[in-house]
Amino acid sequence: MTTSNAPLPLPDLARFHEDVLAWFDDTARDLPWRRDASPWSVMVSEFMLQQTPVSRVLPVYTAWMERWPTPADLAAEPTGEAVRAWGRLGYPRRALRLHAAATAIVERHGGEVPRTRDELLALPGVGDYTAAAIESFAFGGRAVVLDTNVRRVFARVVSGDQLPANAVTAAERQVATALVPIQDAHRWAAATMELGALVCTARSPRCEQCPVAEICRWRAAGFPAYDGPARRAQSWEGTDRQCRGRLMGVLRDAPGPVPRTVLDAVWPDAAQRERCLDGLVADRLVEPVGEDELALPGHA
Repeated sequence: MTTSNAPLPLPDLARFHEDVLAWFDDTARDLPWRRDASPWSVMVSEFMLQQTPVSRVLPVYTAWMERWPTPADLAAEPTGEAVRAWGRLGYPRRALRLHAAATAIVERHGGEVPRTRDELLALPGVGDYTAAAIESFAFGGRAVVLDTNVRRVFARVVSGDQLPANAVTAAERQVATALVPIQDAHRWAAATMELGALVCTARSPRCEQCPVAEICRWRAAGFPAYDGPARRAQSWEGTDRQCRGRLMGVLRDAPGPVPRTVLDAVWPDAAQRERCLDGLVADRLVEPVGEDELALPGHA
């Protein structure tokens, strides 16, 4: 069954659903959070997959779930252990938020990830996307799951645009809502995400492999180039992000507090290094130990 007031003609909408779901059945990657789609495993994977590719997440996710198979297991550990286990995934504040979410789940929900949207949104680090993903993938709910990959697929197939807007708009969410099938909504969410990740990619889309190329409005229009607001490219070399990553790498690898003299050797720009250390302390990723040492939280 399909939705009414659809953004595609009903025959095309039915075909969109059927062809994408059939393609997903044949080509979906065998990912551990799909094999074990428990609420906790889905939640951990969604935190880790934010701005991080699957290939980098897989080994960290596997080790994490072996060590902390339940929220209670993680909540019982110091926050610094979550930061250490996060490794080099980047954006380590996600580790703190996941630890805080696990603690809240234990304190408020008896150790079980909650089912309702409001309860999920009340957890630390859980926004609209993550709540929708947990609701859909873990509980089979009919949620609108809009990550970057899904948004790109819908922009091309439905709107004829190369790329979506920088931020989700009300009109875009309305279109996505109308596209969700009445049945198999959770499979639809996973399938459209997979299509964007593997075929309808940002830079080199594989249109010859796309199951819905014949109804794609972007393709039919001759692949017009994106003409919206400039999209900022993320730099890395010499940035505060790189400096913070270097400092965190030393602290993660150390069993205890690290002298400032060791951290001084990691980054040559003293002013930038001190600014980044101050930021890490402010973010509660690092704790001062006396005047001359720093450590991960709980390892002072």
